[in-house]
Amino acid sequence: MKFYNIHKPEKKVNLTEAVLTGIQGSEGLFMPEYIPTLLDSFFEQLPQLSLQEIGIAVAEKFLSEDVSKTDIQNIVSEALNFPIPLVNVTENIYSLELFHGPTLAFKDVGARFMARLFSVLNKNSSEKIKILVATSGDTGGAVANAFFNVEGISVTILYPSGKVSALQEKQLTTLGKNISAIEVNGTFDDCQRLVKQAFADVSLQQKLKLASANSINLARLIPQSFYYFWAVAQAWKQNKKQAIAISVPSGNFGNITAGIIAQKMGLPISKFIAATNANNIVPQYLLNGNYEPKASVQTISNAMDVGNPSNFARMKVLFENSWEQMKASINGFYFSDKETKAAIRNLYTRFNYIADPHGAVGYLALAAYLKEEKNTTGIFLETAHPAKFIDVVEEALSEKIEIPQALSALASKQKVAGKIDADYEQLKAILLA
Repeated sequence: MKFYNIHKPEKKVNLTEAVLTGIQGSEGLFMPEYIPTLLDSFFEQLPQLSLQEIGIAVAEKFLSEDVSKTDIQNIVSEALNFPIPLVNVTENIYSLELFHGPTLAFKDVGARFMARLFSVLNKNSSEKIKILVATSGDTGGAVANAFFNVEGISVTILYPSGKVSALQEKQLTTLGKNISAIEVNGTFDDCQRLVKQAFADVSLQQKLKLASANSINLARLIPQSFYYFWAVAQAWKQNKKQAIAISVPSGNFGNITAGIIAQKMGLPISKFIAATNANNIVPQYLLNGNYEPKASVQTISNAMDVGNPSNFARMKVLFENSWEQMKASINGFYFSDKETKAAIRNLYTRFNYIADPHGAVGYLALAAYLKEEKNTTGIFLETAHPAKFIDVVEEALSEKIEIPQALSALASKQKVAGKIDADYEQLKAILLA
């Protein structure tokens, strides 16, 4: 399989270039030259397959011409060494809990897979890789953990000052060694813009072998598609053979893009629901066909505070640049902080389920959709452990919640981070130093 820059579809590259480059120019995201489909026999046995078996089968469709079967098996098995349970919340509503990995966020799936794939693809090269990544919250911690102490790779993480939770900040600023963090006086959109400027800077590219670990990198999207197959498999196992709708808390829209890829591979998902906060650019597009990026607004569901989602460009490609096609497959909803807090409280008091702010937005969107759609099984993605947003969750619940040891251990660790304005020349000077 070959991959292409969505702005230069005539130029095809191999997997190594697509993954280790991650992005070309300012907006040149890579896509596979086609979306492979899975056989009917795969779906017939889907409920009997393990998460790892599903991951291997899907990964082989994209990687097998460039990566050995043994390496694919090792990458998937090592990356997905934690559970992803489908939890029944009420009636036909389920939560897919994606926060049982080492940094307690869904980003662990993509980051752990990516780190191992990078090592395989770069093993015959003496050139060191510099990973540059922007985070609105959980990406930074997951990437830091996944690439910590990986030989031949260093990581620089940009995050917006004052706009990630205290625990998220500790996860990405306390490891040291090959992981460094830069606190940017600005928004996530500023961080993302600086990363794109670096990848578009030819003079910098000549001095450093830059790679991306954001969802702009295909190596993040491929593994994120695995858990959509796993969610459907678990629903079928529980005799939920009716239509399945999946609500995805969305910021940079990589997560829902991975789900669309799974759907295009043959997974029978009846509807995707793009769940957002006040940063409602895509839900508005789905309503009126006008894509109007704007400055991001700070909310309590900070990982979704994105005003110009990078992966929207991929979504357009997957739907052949057709607003009608996208609108037919995706419904969009958005909710205020007040509504999000109320949902956290209601989920707990009514169903004894504790959700983080992002999962709560996903639940709200799913519940809104299911009011009009009967005979549908609904799944919302619970993307982070509630304790990562402890102040918000405890305020909503009016009581304390348990903090996992993986997070409580961060309290004694010292934050180490550089600090810059949202200025590219400042970033470039640090990278070259």
